[in-house]
Amino acid sequence: MSHAHSTESVTFTCADGTPLHGHFVRAQGDATPGLPVLLCPATGVKQHYYLRFVNWLAHQGHDVLVFDYRGIGLSLHGRLKDCKATLAEWGQQDQVAALEWLLARTGQSQALMLGHSAGGQMIGLLPNHHKVARLVGVSASTGWLRGMRPAFRLQAGFALRGVIPLGVRFKGFAPTAAIGLGENLPAGVGLQWGQWCSAGGYATNAVRHQPDRDFHAQVRTPITVLHAEDDDIATPATVADLLRTFPVAPKQAIRVKPAQHGLKSIGHIDWFRNTHQALWPLIAQALRG
Repeated sequence: MSHAHSTESVTFTCADGTPLHGHFVRAQGDATPGLPVLLCPATGVKQHYYLRFVNWLAHQGHDVLVFDYRGIGLSLHGRLKDCKATLAEWGQQDQVAALEWLLARTGQSQALMLGHSAGGQMIGLLPNHHKVARLVGVSASTGWLRGMRPAFRLQAGFALRGVIPLGVRFKGFAPTAAIGLGENLPAGVGLQWGQWCSAGGYATNAVRHQPDRDFHAQVRTPITVLHAEDDDIATPATVADLLRTFPVAPKQAIRVKPAQHGLKSIGHIDWFRNTHQALWPLIAQALRG
């Protein structure tokens, strides 16, 4: 079956009225059916990057929804410099609405969340977190600068605390594409990203003085983080920094060696590339628990 026929282009609306665009794929083949999967992308990574993996996962028995956050890819409406999106809204609005849409569409009461990097870091911002049966974070961590190797910390710090704020001042958006950090980002997203990575504790920074919007201590969803040995961002220290923000959730971190899967490297982003299909069964297995 070709991708074109099995992949449906969809639009759904967040509580604040923002429309988001995604792709929905029904489970295919004769694999044992599993719960639907919500695939939440990494910062500045468009949903199209994940479509091959999404189709593969559909053949493992899952209905899958992948989408672009506000201000990215198909969910950017108008000019980037006019986009008022924040990183917190990606969790509080976008992931919340995507989860509700997927459950309504599939008639299920719970879904699995597969979050790549930032996509797996914000469940503590979701009032509907109890509708996530399991969270698998791929390369998920807080990106805490002090948890990285010194050389990479300097590079990341320069990007997040130097290039992004300057770009926002002069261009009106975060010029992340120029420094190899994915798509350009809305100003509010880029600035918040820098603040959260500097402070540690990631999304807890968004709700520090808003107890009614902070669900970190209530999340009981089992959390598994898969991170590569050669990932400069999701290091053992930054992964631990993320997991500590969920005090009552059952949690585990699995560090993956590229060579054990016949790969030269994995890093932070490459998990979902066609060249890295050797890793896909690991992800599917983690989702099934």
